[in-house]
Amino acid sequence: MLNSIRNFFDKYLAGTEAARPTHTLELAAAALLVEVARLDPRATDDVHAAVLAAVREQCHLSAEEAGALAAAAEEEARQATDYYQFTSLINRAFSPAEKEQLLERMWRVAYADAHLAAHELHLLRKIAGLLHVPDSAYIAAKLRAKQALDNG
Repeated sequence: MLNSIRNFFDKYLAGTEAARPTHTLELAAAALLVEVARLDPRATDDVHAAVLAAVREQCHLSAEEAGALAAAAEEEARQATDYYQFTSLINRAFSPAEKEQLLERMWRVAYADAHLAAHELHLLRKIAGLLHVPDSAYIAAKLRAKQALDNG
């Protein structure tokens, strides 16, 4: 697991401005995005495409870099015992607006297959609580994601 993560950062971020402590932060955000798809037993290609798009957007990466980060994040999420290891990093570094944006991206992944599974709903509520996102922001992020799906 650690080798895949290290390989990602060595290959894509070494020697760049992006090779900074936020690489762990990017992995944490990507792991939360990946987790939405992992919890959906009916995850489709649309869901996986939404994960890659969300990782690209969240971390400002190319398609290849996003794919590699998503793979490393999936491995990290699979081996995680809880979400605190991810949310604690995000809480220390993200502003309230950035947390809300991440939550909106998670909602977009959840809505990608036009079906909201109970596990997805539970995860998003739990993550919102762990990120200290107020209910009003949680609902606003959900509505924006739903509207994007309806308009797209």
